[in-house]
Parts: sequence; C-alpha cells; structure tokens
Amino acid sequence: MEEITDPGDPRLADYLSLTDVALRRRAEPAGGLFMAEGEKVIRRALAAGYPMRSMLVTPRWAEAMREVAAGAGAPLYLVGAELAERVTGYHVHRGALAAMRRTPLPAPSALLPGARRLAVLEAVNDHTNVGAVFRGAAALGMDGVLLSPDCADPLYRRAVKVSMGAVFSLPYARLPRLGPGLDELRAAGFRLLALTPDPAAVDLDAAAREAAGSRVALLLGSEGEGLSPRALSAADARVRIPMSHGIDSLNVAAAAAVAFYALTRPAPGG
Repeated sequence: MEEITDPGDPRLADYLSLTDVALRRRAEPAGGLFMAEGEKVIRRALAAGYPMRSMLVTPRWAEAMREVAAGAGAPLYLVGAELAERVTGYHVHRGALAAMRRTPLPAPSALLPGARRLAVLEAVNDHTNVGAVFRGAAALGMDGVLLSPDCADPLYRRAVKVSMGAVFSLPYARLPRLGPGLDELRAAGFRLLALTPDPAAVDLDAAAREAAGSRVALLLGSEGEGLSPRALSAADARVRIPMSHGIDSLNVAAAAAVAFYALTRPAPGG
C-alpha cells in the first residue's frame, strides 16, 4: 500500500478528472483503459480476466481491498476522501476505484455459436442505458449483446457502475456495420425482432410464443429516435409492449428488460 497526499503525484495520472465528459474526450477505448468502481465490480472485472493497473482507495476501504490488489499484482494507492474527489472530479462514494486494462473484443461471429437469445443495440449512446440493458440481459438469461458502431462504450465508468459489473459477465461485440451484421445473424438462423412502440406491431407475448424454439435477436433502438428505418425493414417482425394509461413507450432499458423476460421464460407447458 502506497499512501499519496499530493494531487499532482504522477502515480495518480490514470485517475485524473474521471467525469464522463472527460473520459469521452480522452478516447478511453484507444488508451486501453477503463475504470471499475466498488469492491463487487472490481472483483467481477478481475474474474472476467481484465488485468489491473492499479487501485485507488480511501482509508475506510484500504484493508478490505488490500488483498484484492495484491492478488492482482497491482499497486494500491491510499488517498484521503477529499483528495480522491479532488483528483477524480467526483465523489468516490464506493471508496475504491481500479484502473483496468482492456482486452480485445471478440468478432461478432464468435458470439453466434451456441447462442439462442441475443440483444442488438442500435445507436444507444447513453452510458446509463447501456449499463442498465447489460444488467437486464445478464439477469434475464440473454446470451450476448451486439452493438452498432455508434453505441456507447459498455466499459465507460458509468456504464460499468450501472450494470453492477454485468458488462463483464455477458459476452458482447461491436458490429463494424449494422446492415451486414443483421444479414449475418439471419444467415446464422436468427429471427430478428424489432422492438418498437408502433401500434401496428405484434404484441410481444404473441411474438415470443411464435419464436419459441427459434434463435432470436432482439433489436433495440435509442431513446428518442428508436430503431432506424434500415433496422426496422431488416427485421422479420416488429414487436411492441402493450401500454396502458396513455403511455406510449418505456425507457429503453425498462423495455429491454420486459422483452428479455418474455423471450427467455419457458413456454407454457414446456
């Protein structure tokens, strides 16, 4: 454990100004670095095979995280809570922050063998939504996630935090281009279902019953725009969640969770 009291100490370089805006400007993916916050998330990142560069802890968490850092072969930097906030730019309320090295993403085709249920995200560029979708997908039995080129990065700090580390337990890949990616899914035998609030779409329960026994890829679009015309036209069916009380749609993460449950639950009498 190395105690640090100087905010300008070069050992703290990885942790400087970790606001989401700053991380986006830093082009974090190109640097091969991401942040895991909190004991549970850090342990899940390590269990998934991500190497640790270092860990930053406040005194309250020092002893609890000493063994974790030692097991990862990484230095443990001890700083006061006030210094941690000054360096990172926000309140590190979980008391521990780890700088982790990224590992290469698999090719999209690597996710297809053996998968029965996949989520495909198009232009979901809010990190909170991406993290919440991953958490729901992992909890409700989806087999993986495919991301369009313009989706937010699942390993940004907020996405990791919101997912509670689910981004480490569920395989995912980024499609170089959405159209050819959807063609590859169909060629692999996946039925493409586009989730949309369109009143003319098929009710989700009916679509789930029809898709029982089939391989399914659920297409999810961004909050405001929804799925693009290209994605909608590529789908085998458009499906909707029935709404009440004049509500026309749900947050994408909430809608995804409802759809994941419908598509992964056992068929009646199955």
